[in-house]
Amino acid sequence: MKKRSTERRLFNYALQFKKQILLGILFLIIATALELAGPLIAKTIIDEHIVGIEGTWYQVSEKDDRTTIEYQDNYLKRGDRLEENEEIVSTYTILQIGREYYLVKGDVPLIGERTVSDNMISIKSQTEEVSFTGERISTSDLYTFFQPEQRPILLLLGLYVGLLLIAAIFQFYKTFLLQKASNQIVKKMRNDIFEHTQAIPINYYVDNPAGSIVARVTNDTEAIRDLYERVLSIIITSAIYMAGIFVALFILNAKLAAWFLLLVPLIFIWMKLYKYYGTKYNKVIRATVSEINGKINEAIQGMPIIQAFRREKQTRSEFEELNTRHFTYQRKLLKLSALTQYNLVTVFRNLAFVAFIWYFGSASLDLNSIISIGMLYAIVDLLTRLFEPVSDIVNQLPLLEQARVAGGRVFELMDLEGEEVNEKEITRYKGNITFDQVSFAYEGEDYVLKNISFSIKEGETVAFVGHTGSGKSSIMNLLFRFYDPQKGKITIDGNPTMKWSRQQVRSHMGIVLQDPFLFSGTILSNVTMNDPKISRERAIEALKTVGADRFIDKLPKKYDERVTEGGSTYSLGERQLISFARALAFDPAILILDEATANIDTETETVIQNALEVLKKGRTTLVIAHRLSTIQQANTIFVLEHGKIIEEGNHDSLIAEKGTYYQMYKMQQGVSQRAM
Repeated sequence: MKKRSTERRLFNYALQFKKQILLGILFLIIATALELAGPLIAKTIIDEHIVGIEGTWYQVSEKDDRTTIEYQDNYLKRGDRLEENEEIVSTYTILQIGREYYLVKGDVPLIGERTVSDNMISIKSQTEEVSFTGERISTSDLYTFFQPEQRPILLLLGLYVGLLLIAAIFQFYKTFLLQKASNQIVKKMRNDIFEHTQAIPINYYVDNPAGSIVARVTNDTEAIRDLYERVLSIIITSAIYMAGIFVALFILNAKLAAWFLLLVPLIFIWMKLYKYYGTKYNKVIRATVSEINGKINEAIQGMPIIQAFRREKQTRSEFEELNTRHFTYQRKLLKLSALTQYNLVTVFRNLAFVAFIWYFGSASLDLNSIISIGMLYAIVDLLTRLFEPVSDIVNQLPLLEQARVAGGRVFELMDLEGEEVNEKEITRYKGNITFDQVSFAYEGEDYVLKNISFSIKEGETVAFVGHTGSGKSSIMNLLFRFYDPQKGKITIDGNPTMKWSRQQVRSHMGIVLQDPFLFSGTILSNVTMNDPKISRERAIEALKTVGADRFIDKLPKKYDERVTEGGSTYSLGERQLISFARALAFDPAILILDEATANIDTETETVIQNALEVLKKGRTTLVIAHRLSTIQQANTIFVLEHGKIIEEGNHDSLIAEKGTYYQMYKMQQGVSQRAM
């Protein structure tokens, strides 16, 4: 099956919230269109109302509306505002020469180089030069000609302010919708990846440091959140803004706009180049961040050992090596970003303005091609605006690549083959266990269990003993379905464990480990595991049954006393009692004790042994034994050596055989007597 690209998978996550995103983009388009009306309105104000008084004016017989002015007892109206049925008395032309305006009787050419001397005006074009007499308009009289323009200028300015206010509302909802969608996308992604971590086989967590996995769930998804919340939002905004600017440019001057379209492939080419180098650097950076998190996690958990064996300098050196690698590649990325951001946009901007000056400079050689001041202002304004989104897009390239690489790391974890979490309830089994010709290896052909076969009847207590590496814990790992055997079959009440999901197999099992783990919360929450089926009363009863009330009653909040991560504020014996109560509260059909009393003082062991007598009734108990004195009452004891069962029987029969078990027992008895 071909894997989809990271970009495609990130896009598919976004599609799950497409309604909000599309609505946000629609609001963005509306806001952009409203904002870009500004240059067009400015052009209209300048060309039609500020410098628009220059041109042909007609003398009319009467003042019929606001566009007609009274000048020297005559009624004058601009030629572009003359109605079809209005009677023309005479024709005039207003010309601007320098800062002065002149009124000339008659229709005179407007294109050409203008000069004036003693009211004698000359206009020189490419083919001819004409002269005529004009009258300079005084400043006070000039105001009369501008008076009809005041109202439309104010109306247009009011329209622009109104459009900006409406655009601000659409911008707000655009930002709100896009960022809301972004957070929803990342929320779903984090839920998906966390859910997937529970379906991944246990060996993945054995082979990979916790800090590295945590970095993918937190740091990498945070980088992806930046992608959706900031990067894509800015890039989409900038792209739409650029599109709007090009539309406005095409409206004003299609040929010039076509030239500036060359910016688009230039930006695209640069993005591809940045992606090539940025991806290489970001992969190293993200991987190093994971290693740093793993190293910090390991150092914090092992700090007592580090300090006890004076390994602070070595640990610091190992961390510094990772930190230096991170710094080196961050610097490389910074150089790449510095080269591509301000410098690149500045070059593009300067080239664009050179092209703009050349375009209109060469056009000015033809007097018939001179553009209006308003047009010039509008194009310059649009060009200035054009490079704002260009700069925004280029500035987001580092974050874009960082998020893309982070997305690849997240999807790499999500692509690990997992199993469906099936928590559908099954009927409580009795606890008959059979291992039939079972062989198991953690890696390759290095089998730690070799052709193991045994049967355990419901309600029996069996123990597994043997030297380190003999395969005791591996049997428990297989029964609990942390792993599955490569050969053979394991059944419970005649049902193959592979028939059920891992969750169903464990639903009627309880386990107490040699090194019990407590979660942050309270003593009670560590017993109930926040399962609504386990009542407070049932949890307290379990704690009392195992004898944990002896130390709990001395605590200020008793059963509601806080527990920190790992339960480090409690002794090993106290943590063991709490974990024992946890198993008891869930009333398992099969109870597994993985050397549960190996590191506990004799007094606490006695308390647990007494609780065990109550706990064993009605359930099958499997014990991995370190102290042989604790399993003398077991129905069957299996002695393992190098992955094989070499002896089995009860305590008395194994002692009578005087084999491996006998030697182990005698050795422990000798050690015990010498200790006394």
